Amino acid sequence: MQLAEVFPSQPSRLWHLAKQLGVDHAVGGLPWEEKLEKPWDLMPLIRMKQRFADFGLALTVIESMPPSNEIKLGTSGRDAEIEVFQQFITNMGAAGIPVLCYNFMAQFNWFRTSTTTRTRGGALVSSYDHSLMKDAPLTEAGTVSEEQLWENLQYFMERIVPVAEQAKVKLALHPDDPPITPIRGISRILTSAAALQRAINLVPSEYNGITLCQGTLATAGEHIPSVIRQFAKQDKMFFVHFRDVKGTPEKFEETFHDDGQTNMLEAMHAYYEVGFSGPARPDHVPTMEGEDNANPGYELLGRLYGIGYIRGLMEAAEAARAAKGTVASVSV
Repeated sequence: MQLAEVFPSQPSRLWHLAKQLGVDHAVGGLPWEEKLEKPWDLMPLIRMKQRFADFGLALTVIESMPPSNEIKLGTSGRDAEIEVFQQFITNMGAAGIPVLCYNFMAQFNWFRTSTTTRTRGGALVSSYDHSLMKDAPLTEAGTVSEEQLWENLQYFMERIVPVAEQAKVKLALHPDDPPITPIRGISRILTSAAALQRAINLVPSEYNGITLCQGTLATAGEHIPSVIRQFAKQDKMFFVHFRDVKGTPEKFEETFHDDGQTNMLEAMHAYYEVGFSGPARPDHVPTMEGEDNANPGYELLGRLYGIGYIRGLMEAAEAARAAKGTVASVSV
């Protein structure tokens, strides 16, 4: 497993601290600070990759995308957005950036009803309570059905997967968060492991796979080690968000990595059992004492805790696998 962290596109304190903790792989967004070129153009991507490389970080994943809401809604501008998306993937391939984490959540991305829920020791986490949305008005997009979204996803994949194959860029589809439908009239279709499987089966390709977001799928009630094995045996697990929750799709909250409903050591053993060698990063961490919660889920101290916790699990899984191999060789 490649221990990674998501970084801003310019050097920051997090770059230094993550390297000091042994992180060698970077997940980046689009370099929106570029003023003379579009952030999905080739040279901004190359310069961003080189900034990371000069710092000792390998840019392995881009977890961002050009404007795509018309693609998801299937409105009149979707073909223009798809053309930009195709150029973006082509440029990622030319820059040598191997994985794109993208989503198909229309109108709004990951969604919470609170970013100030108290957890262990008074730390702040995000949470979701679907009952608070029962009287929420529709968005300007109106009602968007699941059938529409499935049709729009297939239309998009049919035009984007061949480009990814040519560019040798792996498309890692992220599940919908929260995994519940609809929200404000906007359906969510990628709400389970079965839905992710259906999605990547729309256009079968070795470059069409998933981001295994443990938190979202745990919220959906999935057994995470089983999901790991399901997608790993198909070689469709390209990227991992290593996090946890407490609750159900109707009402849940984020947690510290060691305080949720998933057996995280069992999950890590599953990654090592299947030989997963891709990038994994901590995600949606608590805001801790002394932090202002200006960036809920992504403040600094919780990230450092998450990195350390994941490194410990990795060492435990590596040691267990090595011991198992030793026993097997002795018995032979």
